[in-house]
Amino acid sequence: MSQLPYEILPHIVPMKTVKSLNDSDYDGMVLVSHTLPSHLELGSLKAEVEKAIKIDKSVETDGCIREVNFPAQRLIYSPTGPINRDYDDARSYSEAAAKGIKRALKAGVTSPLLILPFERKFVHADLVTLLGALEALYVPIQFREDVPEKNSKIKQLGVWGPDPSAVNTIISLALALEIGRSVARDIGGGDPERMSPPRVEEYVTNIFKNNPHIKLQVIKDVEVFKKEYPLHNGRILMLEYEGEGPIDCTLMLVGKGVTYDTGGADIKAGGVMAGMSRDKCGAAAVAGFLKVVSELKPKRIKVIGAMAMVRNSVGEECYVSDEIIASRSKVRVRVGNTDAEGRMAMADLLCQMKEKVVSGEINPHIMTLATLTGHACLTVGTGYSIVMDNGPARENGQSKLLQEAGSILGDPFEISTIRREDFNFHKDKGEGVDVLQCNNMPSSRTPRGHQGPAAFLILSSGLDKHGLDSSVPIKYSHLDIAASAGDYPDEPTASPILALYAAYLEGRH
Repeated sequence: MSQLPYEILPHIVPMKTVKSLNDSDYDGMVLVSHTLPSHLELGSLKAEVEKAIKIDKSVETDGCIREVNFPAQRLIYSPTGPINRDYDDARSYSEAAAKGIKRALKAGVTSPLLILPFERKFVHADLVTLLGALEALYVPIQFREDVPEKNSKIKQLGVWGPDPSAVNTIISLALALEIGRSVARDIGGGDPERMSPPRVEEYVTNIFKNNPHIKLQVIKDVEVFKKEYPLHNGRILMLEYEGEGPIDCTLMLVGKGVTYDTGGADIKAGGVMAGMSRDKCGAAAVAGFLKVVSELKPKRIKVIGAMAMVRNSVGEECYVSDEIIASRSKVRVRVGNTDAEGRMAMADLLCQMKEKVVSGEINPHIMTLATLTGHACLTVGTGYSIVMDNGPARENGQSKLLQEAGSILGDPFEISTIRREDFNFHKDKGEGVDVLQCNNMPSSRTPRGHQGPAAFLILSSGLDKHGLDSSVPIKYSHLDIAASAGDYPDEPTASPILALYAAYLEGRH
C-alpha cells in the first residue's frame, strides 16, 4: 500500500466541559429538555421559554430561539415533546439534540453550548443527547478531504451540566463512541470509488496503524480466496483485540462490506441501483466498533472482527445463477440469484469463526452484521435493526440482551425467530447440491424474506452442526441492519455500534 499524502483521521468535534453558563467563548445555547428545567442556574432560561409559550403553544413541542441575558446571547430551546415510557425510548433526546444543533447552525451559531438534560425519563438521556448533537455535527469524509477548510461545522462544542465531573465522564465516553461511529460513517457513506475494497483497506490500515491494541490482517491473494474463501473474492480485513485480565467473553463479528451492489449478472433494474454504495454498512460497523474498543480498552473481553469487502459487479469474472460452489465448510451451494451476494461474502468467514470457536475461544458469541434484505425494511420500518438467534444464542438470551441494550442508547432492535421453514426453503432440491443460495425474487416479495438468509448462513457455514443438541453448541446471531443503517443520501447512522457497546462493553472499562 503506497504512502498517502495526508493522514486519514476520523471526524472529531472539539469538545470541553463548561463550568459556567456565563462563559464568553460561546455564541448560542442549546437546551434539550423533556420538561422546562427547575434547576436554579437555568431559572432565567426557563422564564424566557415560558414567555414564548404564552404567545405560541407550539414552542412546547417545536422549540424556539430567544434572546437571553448571557454572553451567548441566543437560546435555542429544543424540547423532546411528550414522552410515553410505554412506547418511547431514548431517541427522543438524541433527535431533539440533533434538531437543536441544526437550528443553531442555521441561526449562525459557530460555538454552541449544549445544556444536558437532567430531568430525565431515561437513565442515559444525557449521553444520548450529546451523541445526538455530535451526529448532527458530522462532516462526510469526502467533503473533509476535498474542502479541508470546512472539515468542521463549528469552532467548538461546550457541554454544561450541574455536575462538571459527571460531564467530564460523559464527554469522554461520548468521544470514544463518536470516533467509532465516525469511522463507520466514513466507510459506509463514502462513494463507490472513495470506499472501494482497496481504499477501505487503505482507510482501515491508517486508522489502526501504530495501535498496539488492535491486530490487523489483510487478505487479498486470489489463490488464498480460492482455497479458503471460495464463496468470496475481494478483500478481507481481520481485526482483533484482547483486553486485560482473564477473558470471560469473546465477541466475533462478521460484517458485509459490499462497496457497490449492481446486482451482479442478475442486474438491478428500474432505478433501484441508486444508493447501493451503502451496502457496506455492516462491515463499516465492525470497523467502527473495533475503533470504540481500541479507545475504551475494555477488560476481560476479546473481540474479533472480519470485514468482507467486495464489489458486486457485472463482467466476465462475475458469478452467475446456476453455478455450484463448494463453501469453506464443504457445503455445496447452488447460486439462485447473484443479487444475494452479501450472504455469500460472509458465509466462509462465518465458517472460519466457527472453526476458531471449536479450537477453544472462551465464551464465544458469533454475529453477522449486514444490510441484507429489503424485507427487513418492510417488516420493522426505518430505524430498526433486526436480531435473530440460533438455538444456543436464544437459550442464552442474546436477542433480548441486545434489544434492551439498544433501547437504553436509542439504537433499537426488533427480534425475529429463525424457523424450520427457513431451513427447508434453502435445502436444494437438485441431486448433489446441499444448499440453495436464494430464490429469484426480491426478498421483499419472498415470504420470511429476512429470516431465510440467516438459515442460509447457518447451513452454508456448517453452524447447523452446532445447535442445542450438539456436543459443541455455538451461540450465533444474525443482525439485519438494512432498515437502521441510514438511507442514501442521508448520512449513515453507524447502527448498531451503540447497542453493541451497551450490551457487551459497558462496565468493562
